[in-house]
Amino acid sequence: MQWEHLTSTDFARAVQDTGVCIITMGVVEKHSEHLPLGTDFLTAHKIACLAAEKEPAVVFPPFYFGQIYEARCFPGTITLKPALLIELIQSVFDEIGRNGFKKIIVLNGHGGNNHLLGFLAQCSLWEEKPYQLYLPMRHLSSEAEAAWKEMQDAAYGGHACETETCQVLGTYPELVKMDRIPEEPAIPLGRLAHLPPTYTGIWWYSDYPNHYAGDARPATLEKGQKLIQWSAEYLADYIAAVKADTAVAALSKEFFERMSRVSG
Repeated sequence: MQWEHLTSTDFARAVQDTGVCIITMGVVEKHSEHLPLGTDFLTAHKIACLAAEKEPAVVFPPFYFGQIYEARCFPGTITLKPALLIELIQSVFDEIGRNGFKKIIVLNGHGGNNHLLGFLAQCSLWEEKPYQLYLPMRHLSSEAEAAWKEMQDAAYGGHACETETCQVLGTYPELVKMDRIPEEPAIPLGRLAHLPPTYTGIWWYSDYPNHYAGDARPATLEKGQKLIQWSAEYLADYIAAVKADTAVAALSKEFFERMSRVSG
């Protein structure tokens, strides 16, 4: 069920019936020359909607504000000030909770959000909330992951690559410009290789200045349909597991009770 498609009365019933809301986290950024700016949130939201058809849940409207500062030099990218971004996402989580959901699944569709979302998950220990956050750490079952590796033809990927191109082909094929895929794969340039292992904000740009990583040429519609199917099936199983879970809420309650004794 898509939040924005429901009437107010039907929404209230869906909250009671499912207890779970899925919010997909993407961004608006360049995906080489052949994929749409909205690739991340478009595919993640579609997967969430397909999964919610298999295991009922309410899917939050498409959300496309996230960490993508490394793409600010490319036309079409949308970014927000860091403090505003964190406050916005936290406020959205709180609004989902205010509407009655006790469990929120945060489905990440953009690798650049990983650190941000992990941090926000830890922030849930700062102040007790009436809801719990769940962040899936993978998108395919072990069996599907093995099958996908067998199906892949490109030796390397990362961004606007075979995998992402297949995902868009499997959801919005009309948005893919296969004739614009670069003729050569994009491999990391290693412009920071002189340093010991280091994380710096410019690391992605240093390796991939054209915002393309891998080789999208082997992508096909058939591969994309399989990949989307497997992703939706895995997420549906994850939704069911979250519905059945009682441990996260119980542990959170225990944690904050202990914290109040220490601080009180």
